[in-house]
Amino acid sequence: MKFLLAVISTAMLAYVTGIFLPWWSVALTGFVSGVWLLQKPGMSFLSAFLAVFLLWACFAFIRSQMNDDILAARFSQLILKSRNPLLLVLLTGTIGGLTAGLGALSGSLLRSILAHKEETAAARLEATTGSPEEQVD
Repeated sequence: MKFLLAVISTAMLAYVTGIFLPWWSVALTGFVSGVWLLQKPGMSFLSAFLAVFLLWACFAFIRSQMNDDILAARFSQLILKSRNPLLLVLLTGTIGGLTAGLGALSGSLLRSILAHKEETAAARLEATTGSPEEQVD
């Protein structure tokens, strides 16, 4: 359930930020979802990758179908040396997914590092001052 929530919220946030910000804003979206949603780093990467991959691939496919794959076929011939617009759609989704996934991985790892530092600081404070139960007057 948490995975599905992460995929949907990341896709929605990526859609909204994509309207106003440049393409790399999906990395910021992934970072925010990695920090905000409590997931393991691998699952955080996977959920953001899947969300933005599906979002970008769907948009690229719809845009390509709107002009009968003319532009996508020409670009796939130029970039991939193959006249296959579907490969270009998948490449578009993969680039967006990797960008968001790495952002989410960074956010999740930052959250875990900060949580570990808080636990270490609390343990040091408890070791120097004693446990709160011992200080009851």
